[in-house]
Amino acid sequence: MHILLSSTLPRTSPTNTFLSVKMKLLSSLAVVGLSAASSLAQLAFHGVNIAGFDFGCATDGYCNTTQAAPPLLQYGGSDGYGQMLHFVQNDGYNIFRLPVGWQYLTNNVLGGVLYPANFEKYYTLVQTCLSTGAYCIVDIHNYARWNGTIIGQGGPTNEQFAAIWYSLASQFKYESRVVFGVMNEPHDIPDVILWAGSVQAAVTAIRTAGATSQLVLLPGNDWTSAATIWSDGSGAALLNVTNPAGDKTGLIIDVHKYLDYDNSGTHANCTTNNTVAAWEPLSAWLRANGRQALNTETGGGNTASCVEYLCQQRAYQQLNADVILGYVGWAAGGFATDYVLSEVPVKNTTTGYWTDTWTVEACLSPRAFVY
Repeated sequence: MHILLSSTLPRTSPTNTFLSVKMKLLSSLAVVGLSAASSLAQLAFHGVNIAGFDFGCATDGYCNTTQAAPPLLQYGGSDGYGQMLHFVQNDGYNIFRLPVGWQYLTNNVLGGVLYPANFEKYYTLVQTCLSTGAYCIVDIHNYARWNGTIIGQGGPTNEQFAAIWYSLASQFKYESRVVFGVMNEPHDIPDVILWAGSVQAAVTAIRTAGATSQLVLLPGNDWTSAATIWSDGSGAALLNVTNPAGDKTGLIIDVHKYLDYDNSGTHANCTTNNTVAAWEPLSAWLRANGRQALNTETGGGNTASCVEYLCQQRAYQQLNADVILGYVGWAAGGFATDYVLSEVPVKNTTTGYWTDTWTVEACLSPRAFVY
């Protein structure tokens, strides 16, 4: 969960040094019980959200499409391509989440017909992402809603929800590195069994459209919280979602987890690494059910507390890479560099060199764990 806030977050130069970053990582490994001499398990995915097409979308499912800001220079936005290329080449990232509002895709018409002028821009972002060699998550960022009403529970029908996913999957069915993120952060869902039925409709549509092998991310209730999906009933309901043939291949549990005091992702300081509250019980639940999860939103302010706890969270996830596939930070793309959770790298226009944020440099870059 997150909202747009502005905050100036200075980076203290003595703390932001190569040596202190390494010391922070060594400390984090010790916290989760892994020595520097141990061989680290390999997470499958490390990445960041490239936001912009979701701007104007609120948690009630209303999207003001006039606020969408395509994160591509050719459309007057930020240099999303340059950011992604930097993250791949200099940080070793291999996945980007590309949030977009349902209303933007269809020009505010409920259903599955893609509006050409808008979809062309989003399609360009996906293809730009793919050109970097990374995996690219197509993410409908509507909180299980359309203009205040819940999918399959008084709002859009499952058939209308399936229609948008059939249309999207038809466009990307031959792209093996496209991942389908069924829905961003469902919350306050009255009936999680019905919600699982809506997710099933989306999965069936994606597979029927011809996208038969790509990963599909299944979101639970409570903002897809990693701390509750294993206990709130929605995770149990999602375990019953299958591919049309009845198997569950490629169906991954979608989870989010922030580190501030109210788990909202709206504060510059962090208070927890989430290990006891979220990652330990989630990992146990995943193993017991033979499933895997991907953390598609996490992050914190560029502050000492967030560097400390993010490094610890990253270390724990890496230690449990058999069931936690990786993480996708929030966020880069169209955000300003003073956004409270900014992971936007800054480009030197003279040298062309990109400088990462403190959280990326210290914790989230895969190369931060290279000794």
